[in-house]
Amino acid sequence: MAADPECLDVGLAAMVCKELTLMTEEETRLREAVVQMGVLMSEEEVFELVPDDERQCSACRTTCFLSALTCSCNPERLVCLYHPNDLCPCPMQKKCLRYRYPLEDLPSLLYGVKVRAQSYDTWVSRVTEALSANFNHKKDLVEFRVMLEDAEDRKYPENDLFRKLRDAVKEAETCASVAQLLLSKKQKHRQSPDCGRTRTKLTVEELKAFVQQLFSLPCVISQARQVKNLLDDVEEFHERAQEAMMDETPDSSKLQMLIDMGSSLYVELPELARLKQELQQARWLDEVRLTLSDPQQVTLDVMKKLIDSGVGLAPHHAVEKAMAELQELLTVSERWEEKAKVCLQARPRHSVASLESIVNEAKNIPAFLPNVLSLKEALQKAREWTAKVEALQSGSNYAYLEQLESLSAKGRPIPVRLDALPQVESQVAAARAWRERTGRTFLKKNSSHTLLQVLSPRTDIGIYGSGKNRRKKVKELMEKEKEKDLDLEPLTDLEEGLEETRDTAMVVAVFKEREQKEIEAMHSLRAANLAKMTMVDRIEEVKFCVCRKTASGFMLQCELCKDWFHNSCVPLPKSCSQKKGSSWQAKEVKFLCPLCMRSRRPRLETILSLLVSLQKLPVRLPEGEALQCLTERAMSWQDRARQALATDELSSALAKLSVLSQRMVEQAAREKTEKIISAELQKAAANPDLQGHLPSFQQSAFNRMVSSVSSSPRQTMDYDDEETDSDEDIRETYGYDMKDTASVKSSSSLEPNLFCDEEIPIKSEEVVTHMWTAPSFCAEHAYSSASKSCSQGSSTPRKQPRKSPLVPRSLEPPVLELSPGAKAQLEELMMVGDLLEVSLDETQHIWRILQATHPPSEDKFLHIMEDDSMEEKPLKIKGKDSSEKKRKRKLEKVEQLFGEGKQKSKELKKMDKPKKKKLKLSAEKSKELNKLAKKLAKEEERKKKKEKAAAAKVELVKENTEKKREKKVLDIPSKYDWSGAEESDDENAVCAAQNCQRPCKDKVDWVQCDGGCDEWFHQVCVGVSPEMAENEDYICINCAKKQGPDSPGQAPASSFIMSYKLPMEDLKETS
Repeated sequence: MAADPECLDVGLAAMVCKELTLMTEEETRLREAVVQMGVLMSEEEVFELVPDDERQCSACRTTCFLSALTCSCNPERLVCLYHPNDLCPCPMQKKCLRYRYPLEDLPSLLYGVKVRAQSYDTWVSRVTEALSANFNHKKDLVEFRVMLEDAEDRKYPENDLFRKLRDAVKEAETCASVAQLLLSKKQKHRQSPDCGRTRTKLTVEELKAFVQQLFSLPCVISQARQVKNLLDDVEEFHERAQEAMMDETPDSSKLQMLIDMGSSLYVELPELARLKQELQQARWLDEVRLTLSDPQQVTLDVMKKLIDSGVGLAPHHAVEKAMAELQELLTVSERWEEKAKVCLQARPRHSVASLESIVNEAKNIPAFLPNVLSLKEALQKAREWTAKVEALQSGSNYAYLEQLESLSAKGRPIPVRLDALPQVESQVAAARAWRERTGRTFLKKNSSHTLLQVLSPRTDIGIYGSGKNRRKKVKELMEKEKEKDLDLEPLTDLEEGLEETRDTAMVVAVFKEREQKEIEAMHSLRAANLAKMTMVDRIEEVKFCVCRKTASGFMLQCELCKDWFHNSCVPLPKSCSQKKGSSWQAKEVKFLCPLCMRSRRPRLETILSLLVSLQKLPVRLPEGEALQCLTERAMSWQDRARQALATDELSSALAKLSVLSQRMVEQAAREKTEKIISAELQKAAANPDLQGHLPSFQQSAFNRMVSSVSSSPRQTMDYDDEETDSDEDIRETYGYDMKDTASVKSSSSLEPNLFCDEEIPIKSEEVVTHMWTAPSFCAEHAYSSASKSCSQGSSTPRKQPRKSPLVPRSLEPPVLELSPGAKAQLEELMMVGDLLEVSLDETQHIWRILQATHPPSEDKFLHIMEDDSMEEKPLKIKGKDSSEKKRKRKLEKVEQLFGEGKQKSKELKKMDKPKKKKLKLSAEKSKELNKLAKKLAKEEERKKKKEKAAAAKVELVKENTEKKREKKVLDIPSKYDWSGAEESDDENAVCAAQNCQRPCKDKVDWVQCDGGCDEWFHQVCVGVSPEMAENEDYICINCAKKQGPDSPGQAPASSFIMSYKLPMEDLKETS
């Protein structure tokens, strides 16, 4: 028991300790006595391992445990220390002392049992003291746990003290866990206030009771102080919340701080909900104050939103007051906005004064009113606009059209009545109308030039290429000139609408400067182009025309720039058979390229009427100033030309030409009259009803015709001119306008009637072949024809064809010969006159004189013949290109125009009857004779048509077999019988359509199929308009079916024979 005292009960340990003390003292005395008796040997032995029978004392039969005495004579016999003499008679030295514990170990065993017995007393005293301690001397919960664990470990008796300690520890641990849980939830609630809404919180009373319980515990827990602080925070929050709720005007920052504080406490706070309501009110009031502080933000929508959000707030006197103010402000603002809107949309516009009163009254409203601000801005714009108009009107010069247009465009949308706006708009409309009228007078159809460019001197002389490249080169030229501090585009710059007023004198000076540069540039260009024809050996390297390619085919020379142009690249000049009042221009065609002739070139009388209209306009136009400069330039040139023509040498030349023209007029009229009368007499002879009137009619008609023709041929001739669509396109596009003969006569008293109005008939019924295979022709001069007709009789030797115009030919003397000085003066005047975009009679006079001074054999047109190698090369022609069609149509025009140029002399003498001119007989009887004459003429023409059609058909077959040259032939289809159609009584032949309508009109338009069959159709029968036939390809139904859906746009191999309308003359004569 002493060896393991912890296993002893506390009471047993006390008794063991008492007994062990006595036993230790007795064992020590006995062992000392034995040693004194002479026992020398001792040995430790574990008696508990020896059976009890074997360790009994021999004397007293007591079981030995602590010690025993044995002898070597009988080791199994032993005695206790109380009977050492009873063991054996052997001496003591031979005896041995056997012991369980040494004497040194006995005190330690005693101490262990003694400690065990005394620890309980110590524990009892400590527990009693801890449980009865006051607040300041209370022990920690940990010490209570240590005492409880010590008692449990030492197995102290479970008496009242033990149970009291255990209950105290349990209660303290429970409160500690609750406090810890409360504090942990408080931290979580601070991080996420929403998480605590679904959990039960402690009320303030519960928190107070818990704190009181914590402080009544016999021990101290660590969370007690924190819980006490939580209770203090709750009490502080309550006090501050009551103060905040008592404020007259809620403070959002204070309320927000209190709400944050209350939300961090894991306690049920009744003031928190009311604080949140007041926070919403405070924030709404703050938003209202912030919005009203900046009137620019106080819009109607903002006020409505504030009112809507304030309606849902809890009642508060401050909120109700703010709501009333907002509602009043909204009502006033809406009323003024509506009034401003009505003013902005008013028709007619309100005056400036009435609008200013509205703006002044509305400016005191502390709100953003868009309509009022727009009205204010409109008033400001109206004042600025009026100031600009007054500044322009008070200036020394009129304002430019661009400035007035800008003012009109800016003033029109201003919602204020501007008194000057109608006047400005009327001025702008008048100026635009004048500019449009001037543009229609000058500009060609689809012209790429602006009116200002046409009226200004040219700056692009010598620049070729496409329109885009030309504009780029002109721009580069302008930039180079501007680097030289020369303002080359003062007039063009006016198109940008400069604000400053330009001096008129400066404009005129720059215009004069550009005139001089234009003349110099033209001189240089003419010299360069004339030098090209000297390069005969390298002619294939020289570039001509606007396409900048080598010479090929039929080419025309521009009379101004002296360059040569392909007939397919430039428009062809109109023949005089296409207009009334034309004279020798039919024989002497003056060609100006599109680069030199940029406009229609109206007459000076038309320009003067435009200038008169311009003077009435209180507006300055760049085009008007340019037109004034152009007119002054033209009139100055006209004065110089008249002075030159008034000299003796030139006036005599004019007289000579007048005599020649008068002779030819009389001769042509006489021959024509005789032919018409003879034809009428033949028709009358076939009519038995007119036999009796024939002699008298013959004499009277002849007398009237001769007298009328000799006296005034222009008044007795009626020209029934009918043009094809292609002729009209050329006329409108390139501006070869018809000039009034009467105005020409009245323009100057010095101008004699130089030439007759008779035309050289061109037989359009002849088959037209392509110019590549046509023989070379060079139009002869009209005056040479006139001289030959007067001197050589009726026959003229035929000229030999040439491949180049540089091949020398036998020269013939010109009609007129002038001195070198006069000729040079006229040529200079002619060049400057051709530069003018104005039609002047003097240009025609000078042109005729200069033409009469040239040798008759001088070439005016170039025809390049192809060699065999060139003939073998196929021509690449796009079947779908509409421009190629137009060019081929123009090719036919030029062939009709110049095809008989080498027979002019014969035709001038023969004077064959014209197709489109009919002599009107005033007598009533002549009507029936005219009808007879028409029938006879038709029969003759039908016979000629048959011959021509047969020849054309043979020629076409021949060309198709050769396939070496490209030709354009008017093929008369063999499918229909033209002779039968001509001999029938119908007005028009039957076309290739299945259901031909056989139209009976004065003009019947035809169209040729481009799909490969080359059949001819009435446009009416196939539903094609003249515009479609002119601009698009026509493919008949049969060809469309053959081509199939995969290739609807592919043209057949022969599609280079473009579709075009038959000339009206041919159709009439065919019908």
